[in-house]
Amino acid sequence: MPKIQYLRKKFSQLSLDTIVKANEIMETYAAQGYDLTLRQLYYQFVSRGLIRNKDSEYKRLGSLINDARLAGLIDWAHIVDRTRNIQQNSHWFDPSSIIESAALSYANDKWAGQVYRPQLWIEKDALVGVIQGVCGRLDVPYLSCRGYTSQSEMWSAAQRLLAYRESGQIPYIIHLGDHDPSGRDMTRDIQDRLRLFMGAPIEVHRIALNWNQIVQYNPPPNPAKVTDSRSNTYIAEFGAQSWELDALEPAVLTALVEKTIETLRDNEAWDSAVEQEKQGRSMLMSVASNWQAVTETLGINQRECQPEMNMERR
Repeated sequence: MPKIQYLRKKFSQLSLDTIVKANEIMETYAAQGYDLTLRQLYYQFVSRGLIRNKDSEYKRLGSLINDARLAGLIDWAHIVDRTRNIQQNSHWFDPSSIIESAALSYANDKWAGQVYRPQLWIEKDALVGVIQGVCGRLDVPYLSCRGYTSQSEMWSAAQRLLAYRESGQIPYIIHLGDHDPSGRDMTRDIQDRLRLFMGAPIEVHRIALNWNQIVQYNPPPNPAKVTDSRSNTYIAEFGAQSWELDALEPAVLTALVEKTIETLRDNEAWDSAVEQEKQGRSMLMSVASNWQAVTETLGINQRECQPEMNMERR
């Protein structure tokens, strides 16, 4: 993993100690297959009692991490920005390579024969990287709501869910959000607006962040947002503190998602679908591995299908 020095910088001993601790935390997560956003790293510091839960401390840590990366003291791959990503077309060297790529990504719909049809909706775009692995492995679509879901997306989602219902399946929304006045209300909002667009109730199951998890994992609190119109009701029930979903360990979130999804699944039907998927993938790999024979059978000149490589000018 890259630690690359772009600038020379001097650090106080206190800053160096913080950098060492940051590397320890990030390397622990990297060993488990996770990268972290800056905010997730910040909450790891807060939960360990290393810094106070204040906006000024978040900004100070962010500035230090930025300088440490430029100075070659922190691995560039350990901190990610999940909200800004480049989009580009895919390219392949020749037709056989796209077939091999298709073989590796080939997947059938393993929920097609199931009673339930789950989807996972998460409040924050920055946490998509935590849940996309388990959702991909369990073949469950996921949606970053980015707060309250837009009316357009809510209506589109309702049409997709109606199609599942009409095919005889039970749509099931798994929701994750902050434990604050708006974060808790978002679950209610999803349920109400989907009911409006679908004409009947739908199951929306909030698996995090819930009060029992706050008691169990003791994530660092924030002041409740008193400017939120829903704060009076929230404070009356939970007090003047709130908690962010980011403060839960990635492994905890992954385990919650996995446990919930697996309780909805008929394992016998799932295993049968997985076996069919393996057979389809094997078939495609066989075509890619024997591409020359395939082109000869079709009477295609393989050289004509290969792109010309740029030659160095002399």
